[in-house]
Amino acid sequence: MTAQADPAATPGQNIALLEVILASLEDDKAEDIVTIDLSGRSAMADHMVVCSGRSSRQVNAIAENLLERVKGTFAFSPRVEGRETGDWVLIDAGDVVVHVFRPEVREFYQLEKMWLPVGTLVPAAAEPDTAPDAQ
Repeated sequence: MTAQADPAATPGQNIALLEVILASLEDDKAEDIVTIDLSGRSAMADHMVVCSGRSSRQVNAIAENLLERVKGTFAFSPRVEGRETGDWVLIDAGDVVVHVFRPEVREFYQLEKMWLPVGTLVPAAAEPDTAPDAQ
């Protein structure tokens, strides 16, 4: 049986977990790392981290190293999905959920765009006016 993150983890423990995850991603040369604060927005986690690896091999290596570092530091094994193909690996570390993508797959799903605040991507003033005139 795999141990899971302590559901009663303190905010300091959550930040420590996030810091270990981000350091692991940096060490393994993950690209375009985006951290999204989910506090108060989702019950699934406090943070989501999205990043890319240049190839399926690098995606799997990033994920494997991250799993080992979290297990070694916090004495629990995060849940993981997607290692079979290496296109998109999901790592559920309890308070932090990590998505490691190949760039093409990340661009297709645009996962982080669902969680960014409204108006962050395209300001309303920059959108073309497509509404018919109301006259």
